[in-house]
Amino acid sequence: MEIILAKSAGFCFGVKKAVEYAYGAVGRKNVFTYGPIIHNKTVTDELEKKGIRAVDDFNVPSESEIIIRSHGVPPTVYRELEKRGIAYEDKTCPFVKKIHDIVKRKYHDEGKSIIIVGNSSHPEIVGINGECDNTAVIIDSVEDEKLKKIDCGKSYALVVQTTFRASSFEEISDKINKICPNVEVFNTICSATSNRQKEAEEISSKVDIMIVLGDKGSSNTKKLYEICTKNCKNTFLCETIYDLLLQNKEKNVKIGITAGASTPPEIIKEAVSVMSELENNKTFEEMVDDSLVSVHSGDIVKGTVIAVNEVGEVSVNLKYKSDGIITKENFSDDPDCNPADVVKPGDEIDVYVVRVNDGDGNVILSKKKAEADKNYVVIEEAYNNGETVHGKVTSTTKGGLLASVNEVSVFIPSSQISNRYVEDLSQFVGNEYDFEVLECDRSKRRFVVGRKALVQKEIEEKKKEVFSKLSIGDRVKGTVSRIVDFGAFVDLGGVDGLIHISELSWGRVKKVSDVLSVGDEVEVTVLDLNEEKGKISLSLKDEANNPWNNAADKYAVGNIVKGKVVRMVSFGAFVELEDGIDGLVHISQIANRHVEKPEDELSIGQEIMAKVTELDLDNKKVSLSIKSTLEKSEDDQIDPDDEAVEAAQEINEEENTEE
Repeated sequence: MEIILAKSAGFCFGVKKAVEYAYGAVGRKNVFTYGPIIHNKTVTDELEKKGIRAVDDFNVPSESEIIIRSHGVPPTVYRELEKRGIAYEDKTCPFVKKIHDIVKRKYHDEGKSIIIVGNSSHPEIVGINGECDNTAVIIDSVEDEKLKKIDCGKSYALVVQTTFRASSFEEISDKINKICPNVEVFNTICSATSNRQKEAEEISSKVDIMIVLGDKGSSNTKKLYEICTKNCKNTFLCETIYDLLLQNKEKNVKIGITAGASTPPEIIKEAVSVMSELENNKTFEEMVDDSLVSVHSGDIVKGTVIAVNEVGEVSVNLKYKSDGIITKENFSDDPDCNPADVVKPGDEIDVYVVRVNDGDGNVILSKKKAEADKNYVVIEEAYNNGETVHGKVTSTTKGGLLASVNEVSVFIPSSQISNRYVEDLSQFVGNEYDFEVLECDRSKRRFVVGRKALVQKEIEEKKKEVFSKLSIGDRVKGTVSRIVDFGAFVDLGGVDGLIHISELSWGRVKKVSDVLSVGDEVEVTVLDLNEEKGKISLSLKDEANNPWNNAADKYAVGNIVKGKVVRMVSFGAFVELEDGIDGLVHISQIANRHVEKPEDELSIGQEIMAKVTELDLDNKKVSLSIKSTLEKSEDDQIDPDDEAVEAAQEINEEENTEE
């Protein structure tokens, strides 16, 4: 058997640069990639396990760093990152950057229309099209109907996806030139891609079996497969060598191996190692059959713990030709977790296969990944069944909070953490709550939860409980939860009641904050209950200190009392006798002569002596007369009957107005 490995197989310059930077960022806090760094699930899964996750939006924690993927992004992404103040490292492939520059220059500076040859949904094409404000005509084959959109009267610049097949590009560009003569052609296929495709074509034409290694979502990998298939009918596309089962029993065969630009070198090394074993008088199929189980990257399998070493690595028997290893970082998300405290030799555990061969023959496993995948199912079932999940809020992030639910990171929008607006979200960090699952996309590992509806439901239940226990006149304890201009809200055990400013003291209160502060514990009296509207009226006043309790003696009719003028009205002046009791001096009782306005004789804050002329305990009114304390001169005498009639009429009218 002969194995021919393509020299150009594996990472190209741009991909290698991006991947190396991403691995170099492992350990830094809040590092993300904008979209997958490359089209290879093995790489992106491993990076995610090391804490570097791919995102497709800008909902990342503050002080994050985003790595721009090797495929590039549209200009709108850069503008949005700068607008939000998010740091980023641009790892766009230099060949892709060159296309961006061509399109931008030809479109904006020279006014040409743009034609792009490639797959319109590929992220590289999306980024290039953004440079011409998404106006490009995108063609992917000579049969593409969009060729009819090319206007012969316009001038065009033609570029091509870096990983496009060279022969197909030549066919398409020839046809475009026949349709429109005013086309400036730029062959922007990456030189590494061209070399890889030529080498794949050459090798596949002279082997019995051709293996193309790479992610099935990778554009350049699929094109290699298309090229090889034309020359070798036994061409196989697989992500790792263990995804392949050969049916050929012959030993004396030629096997060619190539790999896409996004295929890590360790996967290529693993393939060559496995294929070399075929020389030991076994076919590949026989070699696989020798294993008791088939293990593939991405599988969740059962294993038995063999040992836990001093650095926290767990050895696992998979009933496979090689044992598996769980590193401490792949065991648990808790950095303080000691695997030896959790598992012991002989324990059967579920593990996720990260990589079948790490280059040294070990199977790399993850316990936390296996648990996370199971927990994804738990959250998905809760979403489908309308059930709640329990989790702990771990941190704040742009637009909301992050929480851990069964070791799965979930997002809580700021509008869903409470039933009312909350300015400081940090108060929720570290607390545990029940959540509703609002959005569940297991394939993207996107889970959105909230507790707004649950909070409202809890409040309604607490209201029913509180109202069932309260009665008007009860004296209860509570905590001041909020202060407003017109009073203070008091938490009575999950339900707020209101102390109006007039009920804060028997005396006069100018500002609520002069009496109470948020967090104060108070004892209040229930004045009114309205369960239908959910309102509770409270009073801070203590009836034992009610000044009206002793008013009958202190303000008996005929008593001379001292007071301070506190308010003027058109019909007289109110005089504070003590905290909680005011008396009215009618304008007719201010002086022993006619008074036009109370202000002509009195001023706010002035202390006066007056005689109690009437005491109404039921309505809590005291009528006073300053005039009765003054000696009347002969010149000031007027007909007492006329004045009494006039005064009585005014008092009745104005007191009715006051009421």
